[in-house]
Amino acid sequence: MAAFEMPKTYDPSASERRIYEWWEQSGFFKPEIAPPDAAPFVIAIPPPNVTGELHLGHAMFVSLEDLMIRYKRMRGYAALWVPGYDHAGIATQLQVEKMLAKEGVRRQDIGREEFLRRTWEWKEKYGGHIVRQLRRLGASCDWDRMRFTLDEGLSRAVREAFVRLYRMGLIYRGEYLINWSPGLQTAVSDLEVEYSEENATMYYFKYPIAGADLDDGPGVGYIPVATVRPETILGDTAVAVHPDDERYRHLIGATCLVPILKRPIPVIHDTYVEMGFGTGALKITPGHDPNDFAIGQRHGLPIISVLDRDARMSAEAGPRYAGLDRFECRKKLWADMEAAGLTIKTEPYRTQVPRSQRGGEIVEPMVSTQWFVKIKPLADMGLEAVRSGRITIIPERFTRVYYNWLENIRDWCISRQLWWGHRIPAWYCADCRGTTVAATDPTRCQHCGSTRIEQDPDVLDTWFSSGLWPFSTLGWPDDTPDLRRFYPTTVMETGYDIIFFWVARMIMQGLLFTNDIPFETVYLHGIIRDDQGRKMSKTTGNVLDPIALLDGARPEALGDYVRQQYPDGIPAMGADALRFTLLTGSTPGTDTNLSLQRVESNRNFTNKIWNAVRFVLSQLEASSFQLPASGLQLPERWILSRLSATISDVTRLMDTFQYGEAGRQLYEFFWGEFCDWYLEMSKNAIYRGEAATKAQTQAVLVKVLDETLRLLHPFIPFVTEETWGYLKQAAGDATWPAGLIVAPWPEPGPRDEAAEAEMGLVMEIVRAIRNARAEYDVKPGQLIAAEISAGERAEQLQAQAEILCSLARLDPARLLIAAHRDAPAQALTLVTGAVSTYLPLADLVDLAAERSKLQKELAETEAQAARSENLLGGPFAQRAPANVIQRERDKLAELQARAEQLRARLADLA
Repeated sequence: MAAFEMPKTYDPSASERRIYEWWEQSGFFKPEIAPPDAAPFVIAIPPPNVTGELHLGHAMFVSLEDLMIRYKRMRGYAALWVPGYDHAGIATQLQVEKMLAKEGVRRQDIGREEFLRRTWEWKEKYGGHIVRQLRRLGASCDWDRMRFTLDEGLSRAVREAFVRLYRMGLIYRGEYLINWSPGLQTAVSDLEVEYSEENATMYYFKYPIAGADLDDGPGVGYIPVATVRPETILGDTAVAVHPDDERYRHLIGATCLVPILKRPIPVIHDTYVEMGFGTGALKITPGHDPNDFAIGQRHGLPIISVLDRDARMSAEAGPRYAGLDRFECRKKLWADMEAAGLTIKTEPYRTQVPRSQRGGEIVEPMVSTQWFVKIKPLADMGLEAVRSGRITIIPERFTRVYYNWLENIRDWCISRQLWWGHRIPAWYCADCRGTTVAATDPTRCQHCGSTRIEQDPDVLDTWFSSGLWPFSTLGWPDDTPDLRRFYPTTVMETGYDIIFFWVARMIMQGLLFTNDIPFETVYLHGIIRDDQGRKMSKTTGNVLDPIALLDGARPEALGDYVRQQYPDGIPAMGADALRFTLLTGSTPGTDTNLSLQRVESNRNFTNKIWNAVRFVLSQLEASSFQLPASGLQLPERWILSRLSATISDVTRLMDTFQYGEAGRQLYEFFWGEFCDWYLEMSKNAIYRGEAATKAQTQAVLVKVLDETLRLLHPFIPFVTEETWGYLKQAAGDATWPAGLIVAPWPEPGPRDEAAEAEMGLVMEIVRAIRNARAEYDVKPGQLIAAEISAGERAEQLQAQAEILCSLARLDPARLLIAAHRDAPAQALTLVTGAVSTYLPLADLVDLAAERSKLQKELAETEAQAARSENLLGGPFAQRAPANVIQRERDKLAELQARAEQLRARLADLA
């Protein structure tokens, strides 16, 4: 068989799409390629938003989940990765409303039916974009099983879940305080509110006591109170003090007058009030503060809503303020209070401001009629599933975070005032006022039979449907073959930032509706940050588009920070380089700082793989690559033993979710041990060895490449598939699998510790000689002499003399290896364990010229050290700052160390 030729360079842009299409068309992504009795391994993809553009967070989860799926597929599992995407209620509705705004219309102008038609139209046009991008990263999902949270099957599952919860008494409708987003015009859950510490103003004012004179002072004429939201004064229904506060105890039960409005309200006592905070008295606004709402419930206080859904003041705020924006009202009310002598002072204050995660505007606590889930019974089930060990969270520290959240959880507001989403399956009767909840649209009221029923206009929180994802995608509530075969799923891999939004809800809903856990393991990855650890944002100019990294990008498409590093644009790096960077640079639950230079370095790694395979194939001439049962030479024994060790270690790391370390070890083995050492050793046998030795070496090269490419495949699937395909053709073995993607994972062979020890010594000697050559600046092509005093290892080293000469650039005619040799004059001594290597200095340098150069450098170094010593011994040491003195001391220590090195070098040359 003639040597096999490969293209000179690897072009990922030309190869990746072709390889991916072949994988998919061949059916390799389907679990049915495994034997019918194979154990299932299942991941349900975290469904990206239908509105989404691929970002590095997507690239991270695709890389991790695809690695898991490919690994288990190669281990013989029926590996199923269920793809899909989320309807993203708020996000999608906002996109369509922006589109309508450009046409000069609002959704209210065109009505619900037309708006939904336009939204579906928008979804069909843009919805598949992110799915195409996931494919570009190599996601080996079973695309025939793709689901969408608003498709018919999942919509039926959502209705069924709602109805079951309602019938169990776990869903109710009531008037409670919720988070209201004025910009989005909908309720948002606690988890959709982000708190940011911001500058604010604390307003101190007088709460008049009915029948008293303000001039009588605090505690008699008025109660001093402070707030950061003066506009809510208009909705106060009490002033609260601590029952043990001597300043105000005598006022408990008295009546105060709401400033400006003069509405009478009681003074109450409650231990929630902190006596040492602010004035020690608290205004109570049950309609616009969650803590005040709780106090109001305890004391039976009325609820007054002074803000409407646009965050404007309602009629309850009084005619002077009704219709004003909340912040306009703040200014006007404070001015009116100043004029009435009711203000005390203002002062700057830092406070946590609640903002809508999606819209960014300040959220208003507001009393509203909404649908809620009684969450505690579900939370108890979720806690037990993790505490009992049925579900494992990786990393373990997030288990405590999970416990803390579920132990302190509040009822979940699940209704949203949107049009895009799963409409709440509840109908209200105009005749008997009864509520009918049903999985299919009813025609009559289930209470009185009236046909005058109307469906609730609200939709469900997106996370309600997402919480059903692991089992609804497999056919629930029907008893489908997929549900029986692939549920519970195996791993839920997602970002730690949505452990509450999504993970906890999947666990609770899965346990309730399927009477089983939804997955066995939760694997949490961190956030991708830039190389300085900063969050990626358009403002900072450090946002990286994964597709730009794959295919390259012109400078004008880059943010300012990225363009500074790549003024000519980003070169195409390919999917493998990005994947390998993300996988080897991350650990579970920890944020990752992404360096573009590391992506470039890993692109070089893919090129290294290509070039190594290309070199090996160019040297193959045998017709069979079967390893002999015995008689292998030391280099072959060594690399096969190292391969076995790598297979064992990587398999253990993969099985324990230590993917980053597994990838790093594979990198070190392939580049360090295989390419840098064994490929160089193999050239002796290939170019100068006898036929049997040459065939033996070629067989080992094929085996090591084959099994190493299999190990690397889950990390970097494209270049490994491409090069393995060439290797398969060159090997001409019909028993090889159809593709690397379905090749079995390697099994470790026996370790050869004797070979590893023998070759380890050879490598240490070579390293020492290479370091000496570099230190003395010996030209790469220059052969030098060496004498090795090796004791009992002399015979072993003599057998490897050819390797020593080729790797260390030694002159074979002047290499002497013996059990004992005395150190010759003017020679450099290198000690490696019990072995000493002597390199004649005359081979390394011109002795006279080197002595002159070193003496000159030593004199300069000693002079600098003397100046530094004088400086530190004089007035400088008393006057200079401590850090400057320390810097001078460090400088002196470096000079003294350098002088010692120079003296030692001169001694060697004597």
